[in-house]
Amino acid sequence: MNQLIKFLNENPVQYVATVGTDNKAKVRPFQFMLEDSGKLWFCTSNQKTVYSEMKTNPYIEICTSTPEFAWMRLSGKVVFENNIEIKEKILSAAPLVKNIYQQADNPVFEVFYLEEAKATIADFSGNPPKEYSL
Repeated sequence: MNQLIKFLNENPVQYVATVGTDNKAKVRPFQFMLEDSGKLWFCTSNQKTVYSEMKTNPYIEICTSTPEFAWMRLSGKVVFENNIEIKEKILSAAPLVKNIYQQADNPVFEVFYLEEAKATIADFSGNPPKEYSL
């Protein structure tokens, strides 16, 4: 888990793939927020299209890469949770998110983690990819 968190933190722009409401692939930038109790947490607004896409089809894949062309793929089932403690931790750790949502009880502020998560870290070294189940 530590290697995954380190990779996500060192490569802060991740791309999330969902199935759009038009049944076509959609990809957009996201950012990992934090790890808590073995869960990788992210956030979004329930006013965004990505929120409705994840509610309709909760299986997503996240991808990020290093400047040296190593990459991580992380997939799983999105679980939204109205967790005020996690929201407060995110607001404390992420000034951009704090600027957008201001308070943990903001009704549009949603947090989620990935259930049944699997990750792969790979590169072009010829070494086999490292696989993780969370």
